[in-house]
Amino acid sequence: MVIADDHNVIRAGLRKLLEADTRMRVIGDAADAAAAARLVADRRPDVLVLDLHMPGADPRRDVPRLRREHPETAIVVLTMQSDPRLARDLLRAGASGYVLKQAAERQLTEAILAAARGGSYVDPELGGAMAKLAADPLESLSEREIELLRLIALGHTNREIGERLFLSVRAIEVNRAKLLEKLGIESRPELVRFAIANGVIEPSSD
Repeated sequence: MVIADDHNVIRAGLRKLLEADTRMRVIGDAADAAAAARLVADRRPDVLVLDLHMPGADPRRDVPRLRREHPETAIVVLTMQSDPRLARDLLRAGASGYVLKQAAERQLTEAILAAARGGSYVDPELGGAMAKLAADPLESLSEREIELLRLIALGHTNREIGERLFLSVRAIEVNRAKLLEKLGIESRPELVRFAIANGVIEPSSD
C-alpha cells in the first residue's frame, strides 16, 4: 500500500502501525497530492491511504480521478472530518473506506483489508449518520435544485427564476420538469406543501 499524508510524524506513525501487521506491506509514502498520484501510477498499490488535506489536494476531484486512472488501487480516506455528507460523497465517488484519524489505531487496518478484498468500510458512527441522511428527502437534490424548489414554491415565474439563476426560460422549464419528476410531484400546490414540510420555505401567515 501507499500512505499519503503531509505530516511527517503521522506518516511515520501510520507506517509503524501498518507494518506491525504481517498481512500488509507499505511500498511508499507521499507528502502531497501530486507525489501520491505519481506513486500510485509507478507502483500500482492495492490500496492508497489518502489524507484529504494535503497540499494540492481536492478530494472530490482526486478520488474519482485516481479511481478512473488506476482502478486496481482502492482508496481509503483518512481524515479529521466527521462530516457524513463528505463521507457519502467520497464513497459515491469511488473511495472504499472512510476512517477518522482519531480512530485510525482501531479501524484503519480493518478498512485497508476490506478495501483490498474489494469491500468497503466506514467509521461506524458516521455510518449511522449517513443512514439518517439517506432518509432525508432533500439529500437527493443539489444546492441548485433546492434553490429552484424554493423559488417555484414562493411563486416566482420561470422568467424571474431564470434571471436569478442566470439561466434561460427554456432551461428553467426543463430543470423544473426534472425536479418534479425526481420528487414524484405533479403540481405546484403539492410542491409548496413539500417545501414547507421540509423547511425550504416558511408557511404563509395568511
